[in-house]
Amino acid sequence: MDPSRKRTIRFVVALSAAVLLAGALAYTSFSASTEARQPSELVKATPTPGKKYQLVGKVVAGYKQQGDVTYFNVRDRNGKASVPVTYKGSLPDPFRADREIVVDVVRKGNVYEGQTGSLVTKCPSKFTADTTKT
Repeated sequence: MDPSRKRTIRFVVALSAAVLLAGALAYTSFSASTEARQPSELVKATPTPGKKYQLVGKVVAGYKQQGDVTYFNVRDRNGKASVPVTYKGSLPDPFRADREIVVDVVRKGNVYEGQTGSLVTKCPSKFTADTTKT
């Protein structure tokens, strides 16, 4: 077989494999993602047992810890709605009232159960406009 024909066949096979792998990667990336929702969206939605949501909001004052379980409410940024959350596991150091968080939750009855290791606090300084001039 002609060497240039061999190179062409190898190139077409390699390019086809790369396109298939890129397509598979894109498909798995988008199918595994969960949409971030605020508490008001979860309150309005019809509950689907076992469905995982990514909850975004601010921690309401008055949370309590019992052992390694923390009970708290998460409210919208505008404060109109809140949902109760239980979270088992260690909390990030900046976790406190009025701090914005992101946590993966599953609805269990009237409470949302946070997935261990998924709770992240947002740093407010990263999301505010810098008013100082240098």
